[in-house]
Amino acid sequence: LFFSCVLPSSSETFGIAEKIVLLTFVSAVILMAILGNLLVMVSVCRDRQLRKIKTNCFIVSLAFADLLVSVLVMPFGAIELVQDNWIYGEMFCLVRTSLDVLLTTASILHLCCISLDRYYAICCQPLVYRNKMTPLRIAVMLGGCWVIPTFISFLPIMQGWNSIGIIDLIQQRQFNKASNSTYCIFMVNKPYAITCSVVAFYIPFLLMVLAYYRIYVTAREHARQIRVLQRAGAPGDGRQHPPDQHSTHRMKTETKAAKTLCIIMGCFCLCWAPFFITNIVDPFINYTVPGKLWTAFLWLGYINSGLNPFLYAFLNKSFRRAFLIILCCGVERYRRPSILGQTVPCSTTTINGSTHVLR
Repeated sequence: LFFSCVLPSSSETFGIAEKIVLLTFVSAVILMAILGNLLVMVSVCRDRQLRKIKTNCFIVSLAFADLLVSVLVMPFGAIELVQDNWIYGEMFCLVRTSLDVLLTTASILHLCCISLDRYYAICCQPLVYRNKMTPLRIAVMLGGCWVIPTFISFLPIMQGWNSIGIIDLIQQRQFNKASNSTYCIFMVNKPYAITCSVVAFYIPFLLMVLAYYRIYVTAREHARQIRVLQRAGAPGDGRQHPPDQHSTHRMKTETKAAKTLCIIMGCFCLCWAPFFITNIVDPFINYTVPGKLWTAFLWLGYINSGLNPFLYAFLNKSFRRAFLIILCCGVERYRRPSILGQTVPCSTTTINGSTHVLR
């Protein structure tokens, strides 16, 4: 998030009714983000099957980044938004802004890693996936998701690289003489806006589009193969034989997972694309984007931090079951049936390290 955090000027300040509505809205967003992301992290920690799936390492780390956004960034933005004043000093303004940039960039890099993980799992052979997604490589990718953003957040912001050439404009907007208010202003010059937006949003977005396009093509081919297998019979004896359960189950599982992650990525881009487009355009139109529009785009992006857990609950059966077990205090009917003692014949197959029971 590389934002010109220009809060409403004296002519744009919110009325009492607007502030009540805003406070209610931002409180709901913060609460939703905290509880939802905590639920995702606890679900993976407690559910043995979820822990076995490699992709969930990225999902837990993503949830942790979103949780930090909701705890360390959003509350201070909400206070400043409602009070129309920044009371925590210039240094903490820089720290809070750096955290915002760091955590938002980490989120999109996690989604980029998830798309690459899905690409290798669905579009490549299982042996290729195991060779590509080793524990060491996953650890390196996770480390990169957290280390790379520091070079475009704390380093340039603390050094003031973003304000070169626009210091006078920043100082002018930091203090409102009419209302005697101080604001946490973070404005970016043209080189910083272009460089950081491209690194943090546009390049990962392009990689995700390419990866999910290949996944989409492969998913369509899987669906065609499933239809062919379901209609196929033995060529010599004329009897119908069911398709191979292992391959069919794997195709369905991976295709559904890809569709779920595509929806998650689509929601992320829908939430953040307006902001990043405006972020590049604003320096080239002399910083004339209204403050209220910046605020709307900013909180639209924040909404995404609380949105992913609900997407998991509605679109992913394993997460939905884990959520229900936690929320319903471990009610037995939500637990997976034990393999021991089943009366229905079953077999097992392993998909990306997760054992699935086939009845």
